[in-house]
Amino acid sequence: MLLDVFSDNPFATNCWIAGQDDAEEVVVIDPGFEAAAIRLKVARTGRRLAAVLATHGHGDHIGAVKEVCGEEVPLYIHEADELALTDQATWGAGYAAQADFRPAEVRTVRDGDVLEFAGFRIEVLHTPGHTPGSVCFRTDGVVWSGDLVFRGSIGRSDFPNSDPAAMDASLRRFLELPDELSVYPGHGPETTVGLERATNGWLVALAPR
Repeated sequence: MLLDVFSDNPFATNCWIAGQDDAEEVVVIDPGFEAAAIRLKVARTGRRLAAVLATHGHGDHIGAVKEVCGEEVPLYIHEADELALTDQATWGAGYAAQADFRPAEVRTVRDGDVLEFAGFRIEVLHTPGHTPGSVCFRTDGVVWSGDLVFRGSIGRSDFPNSDPAAMDASLRRFLELPDELSVYPGHGPETTVGLERATNGWLVALAPR
């Protein structure tokens, strides 16, 4: 199901390329850098790129979406982070530079939406806190957690448009997921919900007693 992960960039941001074994398509999740390299990796799978998904609007996760999507592939991003594609300053994460990340086709998502491509049925979980429109993408056996949860850590909630209280609520929602679910984070190695529930100090502190 996971065909490749590409993190050769200054932020070590994971860009995931995935598709079910019998699917003729793939999806790309969080292409922040090196669009040409990502497109080459997709081409080497021998499959068609069906969609690009963004877990949130920080530049290290969306910086290459315009080039990866081209004219024909849609980008899916939560409606609260859509502004980050064109105006990072107004969006409010603390970056002064204007952005030009918006590809030709953008489709916004909300909590509970279900996306179907590349053999997946992917549920959108709105998990704000790191950014207003941060999401996790959940499918059978896997959750792409973006910058919500990493192995042994969690994402920051101290940006100007972050919300620490919302982050806590999102982490509690993460704790409701099944232990056996694999977690593919925005940075660092993969993990599982169960491992993080048992060993991640931030999550242990939030777990019901």
